[in-house]
Amino acid sequence: MSKLRILLTGGGGMVGRNLIEHPNAAEFEIIAPRSSELDLRDISAVKSFLQANQPEMVIHAAGKVGGIQANMREPVSFLMDNLDMGRNVVLASHQAGIKRLINLGSSCMYPRNHNEALQEELVLKGELEPTNEGYALAKIVTARLCDYIMREDATYQFKTLIPCNIFGRFDKFDPAHSHLVPAIIHKVHQAKQGEKDSVEIWGDGTARREFMYAGDLSDAILRAISHFDTVPNYMNVGLGHDHTINEYYQAAAEVMGYTGTFCHDLSKPVGMARKLVCVDKQKKWGWSARHMLREGIEETYNYYLKEYQK
Repeated sequence: MSKLRILLTGGGGMVGRNLIEHPNAAEFEIIAPRSSELDLRDISAVKSFLQANQPEMVIHAAGKVGGIQANMREPVSFLMDNLDMGRNVVLASHQAGIKRLINLGSSCMYPRNHNEALQEELVLKGELEPTNEGYALAKIVTARLCDYIMREDATYQFKTLIPCNIFGRFDKFDPAHSHLVPAIIHKVHQAKQGEKDSVEIWGDGTARREFMYAGDLSDAILRAISHFDTVPNYMNVGLGHDHTINEYYQAAAEVMGYTGTFCHDLSKPVGMARKLVCVDKQKKWGWSARHMLREGIEETYNYYLKEYQK
């Protein structure tokens, strides 16, 4: 029996690389072109690639990603690159007759300053967080395009998984491009190596964030491939609990054995006060993440030491 042939976009990114290295990935034939091989912003190139490779399913995990600094610095490219990639992959898949697609959204799609757990129905129900609005808009449009295609023809099943924040192996640790947890790992490591007495935290550190280890997201995606028909059209993938930014710094310090103190720069932007996804649908679907925070940071720090501190 032949393996299911899957096109994975973003195969060179953190989510894609974690998915490819997952033990269960060997059950499928995964085609994962790098951006140098396939420019997803070019609709003609995407159509030609689909015609040449004939995948039976598409997983759209590609995207231009970055932390607050990068999103604030380059809002045009965060909007347009992600919008072009999303619509090209979804439209080309539809036109090629590919019936099953998993689109990866983002918890940035949800309204800002919502203190309760974010349910899937809250997309487009409030103002977005300004610091990454362009990225969020692109993700919303792509998800809605999947909805509209299914509305016009129910034989197409284009479903959107909405992960919480992700960190892990193959992450970006450069502060100019990194998200919170890899940035913390880099800062605390540098402080330890430089024997610095303190590490600066943006804001007062009380903002809460939900960060899941990337290996767990890969596990959820692979289960979604195998149990595709049971996946809701929109489904959060997350932990269902969060931590303060101060707690992430403390966990990293414990993993690394850093004994310095932390100071707070209240002039810096911190983004949303809280962003926690509701995992009721995920639980009903029968999946939960396996890694605890400290375990995930240990795995990520080991990767950081191996790949970035040679």
